[in-house]
Amino acid sequence: MRLPVVLLALIVPLTATAMEKLTGEQINRAFTGNTVSGRYTGGGFFTEFHDPDGRALGNNGWQENRDACWITKGDAVCYYYGPPEERTTHCFTVELTDRLYILRNVGDGRINAIATIESANPRNHTDGGKPWYCDGLISRGPQGPLMSRRVAAR
Repeated sequence: MRLPVVLLALIVPLTATAMEKLTGEQINRAFTGNTVSGRYTGGGFFTEFHDPDGRALGNNGWQENRDACWITKGDAVCYYYGPPEERTTHCFTVELTDRLYILRNVGDGRINAIATIESANPRNHTDGGKPWYCDGLISRGPQGPLMSRRVAAR
């Protein structure tokens, strides 16, 4: 019961503070090369380094990431976890209030998580020297400094 009270304590002040819905470009600037860490509204802590090449390195709240990639699509950030036969996809709009980032499910607008951004990769998230598989998801996304065909080609 303690977790909902903590989340409520975080969310209630947000209603009194102006929130800015970020554009895809703003999400790219905020997330690229930085670590997004936070808590899901349903519980669980996550921390992911958003590598400029499109990999999401770290822990998604339930397990260490493997074959996890991120991309912006329109004004949302999308995450792809796992190989194609087991893949899960999650897309979120992002709102900023003071220094907290609110991630809302694209489908229903519900708050999925509340996060902060740490500069660079202070938690030293890596791929553990293992090949990362994004099967072209990155190369099919909008081109820009975030995209890398190097990872997509693996």
